[in-house]
Amino acid sequence: REDSAAAMMLKPTDSQRIVRALEVLDASGRSILEWQAERGQPLIDRQSAHFLVIEPDRAALVGRIDKRFDQMLDKGALDEVKRLAALGLDPELPAMKAIGVRELQAAMAGGIGFPEAIERAKIATRQYSKRQTTWFRHQL
Repeated sequence: REDSAAAMMLKPTDSQRIVRALEVLDASGRSILEWQAERGQPLIDRQSAHFLVIEPDRAALVGRIDKRFDQMLDKGALDEVKRLAALGLDPELPAMKAIGVRELQAAMAGGIGFPEAIERAKIATRQYSKRQTTWFRHQL
């Protein structure tokens, strides 16, 4: 089966959305666009709801991000990346695009030093955190 309407809406390079559209079609027999067009009853009336956003102190968040990446390394992230590399997977797969994978692979290949790879991965995580915060603000 194919979903020509969804195919026209998706970029040919957006493999994640293409796979999801095909999964929805296979599981339900309906286009993902049909599902997205349906407007069900909202769970919460936005007019009477009160929204509260609690954001952590940015410096504290950066510290937690850095600590978390260090803990990941202590618990075997480098070995995990080595095992991924040994599988010879397509670098465009989502697992290969995970924050830290490319940075650590670059260090293992000798392109950059491990301290630089670690710092780049931490920076990428901070940037991802900032994008999440920006996305969330636009949802309110």
